[in-house]
Amino acid sequence: MAQLLLLMTKAAGTSVAIFFLTLLISLPLALPVALGRMSRHWVLRKGINLYLLVMRGTPLILQLIFIYFVPKYFYRFLYDHLAGVIGSDGFWQVLRLVLSYNRFTAVIIAFGLNYGAYFAEIYRGGIESIPRGQYEAAKVLGFTGRQTFARIVLPQVVKRILPATGNEVITLVKDTALAQTIGVAELFHAAQNASAREFSTTPIFVAGVFYFVMNWAVSSAFTAGEKRLAYYD
Repeated sequence: MAQLLLLMTKAAGTSVAIFFLTLLISLPLALPVALGRMSRHWVLRKGINLYLLVMRGTPLILQLIFIYFVPKYFYRFLYDHLAGVIGSDGFWQVLRLVLSYNRFTAVIIAFGLNYGAYFAEIYRGGIESIPRGQYEAAKVLGFTGRQTFARIVLPQVVKRILPATGNEVITLVKDTALAQTIGVAELFHAAQNASAREFSTTPIFVAGVFYFVMNWAVSSAFTAGEKRLAYYD
């Protein structure tokens, strides 16, 4: 049992790394995406809408497979058809280096882009929920557009979007299990292998406990955050 717990703890470390790196990419990415979604420039708005449609309209598991395998096929296609035209070995070595990342990197890219789209829509809903009168009042008081957004709008938006963001973050904890699709040895992957090796469902239940503890920690953190921002009520 001790060996199983050690194995599961190590695998949980990979899941936690996927979790935090995804948030590190998706949370900042979501803000410019949300602002682009509300932009008056139709080209930018249409481009952002297409990105959101693809990310939210296709399964994350398919995006993982696409982001990991397609660059390799793309390199092979270019090399087969253009190697005679572009004969520089250095060019092909650099291109191959750019397009040949490992499985873990592909997971972080896919998760970051996917969750960036979902967080962007949460951000947009929060920003659009602020009454226009607050923008006008800030303008009368001499605030610039950036000052209005940073000092007046953003704190209220954070308060309003916290519950929805918490739900997505909890979902992210469970979605880390999808990393096994392209062979990343995260928590659920390790549990499945241990279960098959020992002919027991115990590793699966142990993995469930790990996921529960992680989600409990996330839920507690967001609950505490909501209490700290309660002064906006």
